[in-house]
Amino acid sequence: MRILGLDVGSKTIGVAISDPLGWTAQGITTIRRSKKEQDIEEIKKLCKEYSVETIVIGLPKNMNGTIGESGERVLELSEIIKEATGIKVEMWDERLTTVAAHKAMLEADLSRGKRKKIVDKIAATYILQGYLDRLSMK
Repeated sequence: MRILGLDVGSKTIGVAISDPLGWTAQGITTIRRSKKEQDIEEIKKLCKEYSVETIVIGLPKNMNGTIGESGERVLELSEIIKEATGIKVEMWDERLTTVAAHKAMLEADLSRGKRKKIVDKIAATYILQGYLDRLSMK
């Protein structure tokens, strides 16, 4: 059972994958966004490569829990991904995942340049790991 985690931004999509047992998340790549069709093709390719059964997408919410403009865009994209792949899509509250990713990288003493290159992949890992942790509690 492989689960794909996505952190969708306006310029990039961070991607993480679970181990086959669904216990741990690992960042695998960052997709540079271009055209929506091309972004979807990249995601489909990863789903096929890793035999993905579920896709977890971080849903950006406002701190009061409401869904703003960026959240609406992510929900729209999630529907397109679901239709294009035929794979179950789950949304995960991603509030503070990017903050947590930056904090972890600062603690690891990574340079600003390195942080910028991997922050989305790390945020996707946090999104997916949160989802996996919730699954393991059931």
